Amino acid sequence: MKIYTKVGDEGKTAFFGCGMIQKDDPRIEAHGALDELNSTIGLALCFVEDEKLRDVLLEVQNDLFQVGADLASNALNDASLPRIQEEHVKTLEAAIDELDQKLGMPEQFILPRGTVASSFLHLCRAMTRRAERSLVKVKNTLSLNPVMLRYINRLSDFFYVLARQANKELDVKEQQPIYRYFKNNKEEEKK
Repeated sequence: MKIYTKVGDEGKTAFFGCGMIQKDDPRIEAHGALDELNSTIGLALCFVEDEKLRDVLLEVQNDLFQVGADLASNALNDASLPRIQEEHVKTLEAAIDELDQKLGMPEQFILPRGTVASSFLHLCRAMTRRAERSLVKVKNTLSLNPVMLRYINRLSDFFYVLARQANKELDVKEQQPIYRYFKNNKEEEKK
């Protein structure tokens, strides 16, 4: 069997439970965004040395396949198919809360940079937001598992605190944006 099937040469692909659909279908776009996110997590793993964090990222990679299975099997009412559960969300929330207590909330926005691991985790956060937007587009045409959307929303928050923690571990200071050419009214009044 060859890796290429030539089925997609006409701009269509097979979608679980739906037969052949166009490659620009919102479901395919959402799957692509999930795949990009999962690949970016794999790249981030190349730069994360903390074993506990590595284990968490590996769990998230597996969870993203469960999100994809949940999305793909949306049209099927088969309880034997993997679905994102409330426990997935609760696990992320507990991890976020634990890190939030250590880090505290920043008073301003922070720039997505710092260590290599932190920078890749920020990229994962941004990719998660893209996946979320893609899933919302699908939600406008199909009835999605609402827990799936909550999971993806929490996942971006999770990557945010992971990125901050990666910087803190190496004492890299967070940097707030500098708004150039912004005139502060109080400063102008002093002149």
